[in-house]
Amino acid sequence: MNLEEMPLARQVDFVFRQLEDELTDAIAGTVTIQIRNNTIGKFGVRHNPIESRDGQLEEGEKGMTAVQVKAFRQMAVDALKLKRNWTHGEIMYDFSVRKGANTWSASIQYESNYNSANWLFRYQPKNKPYRETN
Repeated sequence: MNLEEMPLARQVDFVFRQLEDELTDAIAGTVTIQIRNNTIGKFGVRHNPIESRDGQLEEGEKGMTAVQVKAFRQMAVDALKLKRNWTHGEIMYDFSVRKGANTWSASIQYESNYNSANWLFRYQPKNKPYRETN
């Protein structure tokens, strides 16, 4: 079975499983998933694993645990229930781990987008307006 045949929820689950190693120990960042025809095309994580203070590189603090990554994956799949009536776009999951509290938070942003370049030819009127005939 390829990605086009899978429901979007299974595709998102697959993405988060692929990113699990990157998300484990990540302090904060954004998971981005690009969708076309309800099929994931590109995905990735944007985060800064290196910290610098006063010009000195320091080892970063511990980030998400394996249990938190699993909960994040489940939240991402469950949040698809809020996606309505669009098949092309991007989903961004911003996340951060709170220092010392052993908790994490995330927010989700949906963006729908469509390519309207083909619409100009497809929906031209059959009868030209009066001003274009002269």
